[in-house]
Amino acid sequence: MDQYIGKMLDNRYEILERIGIGGMANVYKAKCHRLNRLVAIKILKNDFVQNEEFRRRFNAESQAVAQLSHPNIVSVYDVSRGGDIEYIVMELIDGITLKQYMEKRGQLNWREALHFITQIMRGLSHAHSRGIIHRDIKPQNVMVLRDGSVRVTDFGIACLENSAQTLTQEALGSVHYISPEQARGDRTDARSDVYSAGVVLYEMLTSRLPFEGDSAVSVAIQHLSSIPLAPREINKDIPEALELICMKAMTSDINKRYASAEAMIADLESFRKNPDVDLEFELADLHQPEVDEPTRPLSPGAVQAALEKNPPRRTAQPPVRERERHADYDEDDAPASSGLKKGLLITAVALAAILLVVMLFKTILGSFGTEPPTEYIVPSVVGKTIEEAQEMPEVKDIFTITKKSSEFSSEYPEGVIIRQTPEKDSIRKGDGLNIEVVVSMGENTGEMIHLENVELQEAKVRIQALARDSGLKLNINDSVEFQEFSETITSGYVIRTEPAVGATLKDGDTIKLYVSKGPEFAPVMVPKFVGMDIKLALEQLKVLKLTCTEADIIPADSEEPAGIILEQSIEPSTEVKSGDTIRFWVSTGVPKITITESYELPQDGREFVKLEVFVGSSTTPQYSKQVSCDLDGGVVNVPLTAAGMQRVQVYFDDVLFAEYELQFS
Repeated sequence: MDQYIGKMLDNRYEILERIGIGGMANVYKAKCHRLNRLVAIKILKNDFVQNEEFRRRFNAESQAVAQLSHPNIVSVYDVSRGGDIEYIVMELIDGITLKQYMEKRGQLNWREALHFITQIMRGLSHAHSRGIIHRDIKPQNVMVLRDGSVRVTDFGIACLENSAQTLTQEALGSVHYISPEQARGDRTDARSDVYSAGVVLYEMLTSRLPFEGDSAVSVAIQHLSSIPLAPREINKDIPEALELICMKAMTSDINKRYASAEAMIADLESFRKNPDVDLEFELADLHQPEVDEPTRPLSPGAVQAALEKNPPRRTAQPPVRERERHADYDEDDAPASSGLKKGLLITAVALAAILLVVMLFKTILGSFGTEPPTEYIVPSVVGKTIEEAQEMPEVKDIFTITKKSSEFSSEYPEGVIIRQTPEKDSIRKGDGLNIEVVVSMGENTGEMIHLENVELQEAKVRIQALARDSGLKLNINDSVEFQEFSETITSGYVIRTEPAVGATLKDGDTIKLYVSKGPEFAPVMVPKFVGMDIKLALEQLKVLKLTCTEADIIPADSEEPAGIILEQSIEPSTEVKSGDTIRFWVSTGVPKITITESYELPQDGREFVKLEVFVGSSTTPQYSKQVSCDLDGGVVNVPLTAAGMQRVQVYFDDVLFAEYELQFS
């Protein structure tokens, strides 16, 4: 049995079952006892926990990821450490991975692919605007929900995986999607995620990967040096513009790739509105020109891997008949022919040596007349618009200003540069120099919503939804000091808020919730109502000034006479305030009985099905289990307990199979 199942983390999260296994962490389904909700918990494996540096980076980067809030990113609720356990608490997703979806559906139509990739890019755009690069975008890290929406997951851990550059067989699952710069071990940025997303789009459109190989190294080499087959050569139904978007995202030349997720989203939106849109570039524009590059030394490991994959070939002997034909020449001619060949070989070697000497001589002489490249000090462009920065004397005709991304800022107004790369006062040499900048979108704001006369927990949920939708970090304060008596607002409901409805909200604002304690009346001693007729009890409640609505009278099947109170929500002799609510469970006079129903299981090739049986108006199944379709006779017997005439609904794998009325008597 798994060591964590049944364990309580931080006296709050109860581990229920394991739902996923990964290379660096395992994922568990858990219950948060503080908020009474189900969550997913990712626990770092022991091998990584022992590395103190890894733990420090894991915690720091996970804390950063926890600040992300977007509909297309799995929400991270908490990052914590319990003893020697490092873990992340996330929302529990009811869905499957995009990889599983593609395996189930096969080749997706281009409209589905467009629907999914647009959501993925929106999630990445949000993360990039917060300075977080995923570095491991692949279908296994994208969840598809029942409503067709997607969530990008595995932020944080993916950031740490970048530290391991060795491409092993275990990396094969991710290496199909890594960018060329990742394969080389170079610095990665938002464009690396764009490349990986392009590979995901390619796989959705064609149902195949752009590069395949027997090892992770061979696949990585193809990312560096090969051009994939164009999607329309595999499937002619793919629109040309969508093919161009896919191939631009996947181009190995990082400067020809989309500069940001936002740029790719812009083309996706243009295509969505008009599939015949002219994107003003062609496939030929995306291919790297063939240029002579200086020879790079190979590491011993790379040489060994190349030799293992492509061993040296022996020169094959010519066929027997060919050997015989060559043996028919005059023996007297052999020495002359051999001498001629030797002479030609010596002449060729001599010419090559002379040519090499001339080239070296020119190079040496030329180096004396070559001036060293000009050095430039990088100016500061922070606080200026891109247009203003381009007109600066120390920038104009020297540097090109390129917008890398945008993000909200409370310090800089909209359109003004927040950060730059390289930093000011650094030295750059040569021509064609570039400064990448992050531009402010202005201060992120929202509008306070109406919460008056809303139940407290529901009000908190609405504030959390407001924060998620607006990208704001909002705090909630519902302390006891904000509880007030109210003659008009029910106890436990919001009386008013600060800020008031319609007010402007900023990042980090705290919303105060003033909650009703109900009317301020004298204390009341609750009597014993169990065994009493409900009508008599309601008359007593009027005298005591206690509240009991129709919704608070709950029918319960019992052999006791109808109308007799079986249970009360407030124990006898408990002191409460007049106006408080009390609930009663009242006998229907009908005893519950158990009936066994038999259901034939589907025989359509499925090995297992989830069988759920609902009785009456209950929204919770009375029977819910994963059953084998290979049961004897293909029939499962289900005991059902109720009283009187009840409606029975039977579902196989969430699809209604049968619905009928059943008399429990």
